[in-house]
Amino acid sequence: MFFILSKLLLFLLIPFTWIMILLIWIYFVKSARLKRRLTILTISITIIFTNPWLYKKATLAWQTPKKNLSEQEHYETGILLTGMVLFDKNHEGYFGSSSDRFIQTATLYHTGKIKKILLTGGSGSLLHDYPAEAEYLKKALVANAVPEKDIIVEPLSRNTYENAIFSKKIIDSLQLNPPFLLITSAFHMPRSSAVFKKAGIQFVPYPCDYKVVEEKFSVDDVLMPDAKLLKNWSDLLKEIIGLAAYRITGKA
Repeated sequence: MFFILSKLLLFLLIPFTWIMILLIWIYFVKSARLKRRLTILTISITIIFTNPWLYKKATLAWQTPKKNLSEQEHYETGILLTGMVLFDKNHEGYFGSSSDRFIQTATLYHTGKIKKILLTGGSGSLLHDYPAEAEYLKKALVANAVPEKDIIVEPLSRNTYENAIFSKKIIDSLQLNPPFLLITSAFHMPRSSAVFKKAGIQFVPYPCDYKVVEEKFSVDDVLMPDAKLLKNWSDLLKEIIGLAAYRITGKA
């Protein structure tokens, strides 16, 4: 039930959804005063959520800072959270925009920073029976010269909470030694860290896949709206509200 509700909530977190609801409301409302106020609200939301400068500042404030490992830092196991693969109607997998998670994990293994890789993640789709992403990533790691014996697969989890709970069961059953290196996107790390800590897993966060980095000031960021940010904001709001929901329900 929590999984289904989270998917429905995601739809409501999209600023574009808010704008469409407001436009429909404006069309049907009879009061000129209310229509004017709704129009102002719609314009304001559009300006705010298409402004690159505001989005970058919010994302930078939320993302976990970069972790640079020292020469002495080595970990027995790195835990890689899935969320970087797309599947087509034939269940053929394709790496998506968050594939830096995979790149960083493979690099950590080949440079000796981690000895084993725990892949956690099944299918996060509500309507389609896609393959477990962890199984797909296992094949990709093997194709990138990571021995199968060093890969552990958790293929059942559908969200971050289940990532942590199911990973904890594997950790305990295999008696893996902490601390672990937790690998996920920088904007996803605050929620992941809270959930994995609640699950009793000792780890060091290793954020990657930065959506925004600190850049020099640009006038375009202030003056030029960007419509695609309506989608980007929904991803950020999902993390912020998702963390709040996990804390309220005792999952983080």
